[in-house]
Amino acid sequence: MKKFLYAVKYTSTALISVLLIIITFFTDCHKADISYEPVPKKSGLSMDGYWVWGGSVIKVDSVYHMFASRWIKDKMFPENYRENSEIIRATSIVPTGPYEFREVVIGERDSAFWDSNMAHNPTIHKIDDEYVLFYIGSDFSTRLPETGALLRRIGYAVSRDIDGPWVRSDKPLIEAESNNPAILQYNEKIMLMYRDHELRVFLTESDSYRGPFTMVNDNVWPAGRIEDFYLYRVKDRIYMICEDNAGEISGMDRWGVSLHSDDCGFTWKKSDPVVFYDHDLVYDDGDILRCTRRERPQLLIENGLITHLITAIYDGNNSWCQPVGFSKALETSNP
Repeated sequence: MKKFLYAVKYTSTALISVLLIIITFFTDCHKADISYEPVPKKSGLSMDGYWVWGGSVIKVDSVYHMFASRWIKDKMFPENYRENSEIIRATSIVPTGPYEFREVVIGERDSAFWDSNMAHNPTIHKIDDEYVLFYIGSDFSTRLPETGALLRRIGYAVSRDIDGPWVRSDKPLIEAESNNPAILQYNEKIMLMYRDHELRVFLTESDSYRGPFTMVNDNVWPAGRIEDFYLYRVKDRIYMICEDNAGEISGMDRWGVSLHSDDCGFTWKKSDPVVFYDHDLVYDDGDILRCTRRERPQLLIENGLITHLITAIYDGNNSWCQPVGFSKALETSNP
């Protein structure tokens, strides 16, 4: 009887050990080592006379192309972007830059269109053999009844060549107030995450980037206020990098945090580590800039590895888009 009980106890202990190993493996898989390389001063993308914001970078052949928003610097930041922002393209032969202005990609057009007045928040993706630039826009007259602000909605422009020409969508993808678009190609679907003016976050999906999009989750993070999303995946787990708007996740206002979902976006949890970036920008000469605002995170992905974080920087006087290299590239399953 003693031998039998000992065998049961031994078997149970062994089983528990195996289960703990399995649980640890799945819990710790892609436990990111998030550290960054110092950056050279006067790198990134800045432009005299303009506020520059929200850069998104893609590599084509040997050239890095950054799509970013800019608007005339005639009022305090960030005023006037709702009326005057346009999207530009700049290039560099190294990911950190400095980037050189090439062209205005999305500017004003006929007032009949949804994006006639302004374009903002670009995020660039290659989908099949096309380059698709998602962004928000507004016209000259459609306003939110709650605030009177111009209605912002998500649409896209598409080109087979990174140099254009770009064909803009005639209608927005989302008719309601929609901001901060994030795109993920997953299981032959295109997933689109966005927020409304109250920072309620929505996740939708479609068979095509052209839509129509159907709702997957109409309240992604009810526990707090988040915005400025970027989506990537590792195998079947979806990760979201976003801004912790009120510090309810990280304890610090507007720091960048990581959340993840194991069920295609229906539920989300904090990742480990949860902090993805803070407000310190470290230069290669040892100086540290304590950013007034650091927002709109985007990731540069090359050959299945995440190599750089791109954020918009505001130091109290100027704004620019700054890529920062990871000390160790992160794994992703994004195409």
